Amino acid sequence: MPSSRQRLTLTAAAYLVLATILWGGNAIAGRWFVGHLSPAMLNLFRWMIAALVLMPFGWKILLPQSELWQHKKRFFILSLLGVGCYNAFLYIALETSSPINVTLIGASMPIWMLMIGTIFYQDRAHPWQMLGAVISIIGVTVVLSRGNLDGILTLEFVPGDLLMVFATLLWAFYSWMLSRPGKSPERQWPWTQFLLAQIGLGLIWSLLFAGIEFSLGLSQIDLSPSLSWPLLIFCGLGPALISYRCWGAGVAIAGPNIAGFFGNLIPLFTALFAAALLGDMPHLFHAAAFGLIVAGIVISSQLKVPNKKGPNNSLSDTK
Repeated sequence: MPSSRQRLTLTAAAYLVLATILWGGNAIAGRWFVGHLSPAMLNLFRWMIAALVLMPFGWKILLPQSELWQHKKRFFILSLLGVGCYNAFLYIALETSSPINVTLIGASMPIWMLMIGTIFYQDRAHPWQMLGAVISIIGVTVVLSRGNLDGILTLEFVPGDLLMVFATLLWAFYSWMLSRPGKSPERQWPWTQFLLAQIGLGLIWSLLFAGIEFSLGLSQIDLSPSLSWPLLIFCGLGPALISYRCWGAGVAIAGPNIAGFFGNLIPLFTALFAAALLGDMPHLFHAAAFGLIVAGIVISSQLKVPNKKGPNNSLSDTK
């Protein structure tokens, strides 16, 4: 049966939309870094920046006596999926793929969310959610084809696209884990501690992947102070720190199935950012696509489920 967590509120929508806006910019920035900073190094540097900003506010969670270490297995997995793997794979995919292609594949998120929820979490997909998934993906197709459906046939897929499929699958598992804390006490943690717990352990994975990249002779660092560092700071503060906080809070309120539909906004924002950088103003098809994507989100959230009060029915909005 659908979970009582699946309730879309204005607050949840605001959190999830802000996260997708910043991730749309992340795809553009990641593509720009190709030839300047290798993928694993980019992933490592952005999380180092995020950790430095969070450290003054959440450092207690990393102390030896912290409750984190009683649940270290869970947080090592969370950090591997959300911090270590997803963005590293996204940046590697951008080596051979385009931001639009990468975000198109990310638009398959609702499908993965529904499948994982059904198979692993006994959260059966509702017909409204499946209908919403179809409508949202049609909206993404409108963006990619620029309003001309024949244009979708000219899209070319490369090896990086397959890697992005795997990254999207990992992110779906990560989102479901956020909504199912089990016996972990994280509901009572301030969001800064919860996020730093993931980032702190995620840096271990990021260092490992950067070390592998270096050992294979694939590392590259060529940063100019004029643009590279501002973009790197943006990646560390926006798509990393702010987006992860917003996504965690949104998932806590709306549930992973509904949250997954918001991922379909990323291709739209990516296309708008790419157009802005080229001096091209938004077109009518962007508005049509936005309407279809939002319609899919609204339809998918039309679940009338009794709100059973209890300690395990919803996560705190402190993630």
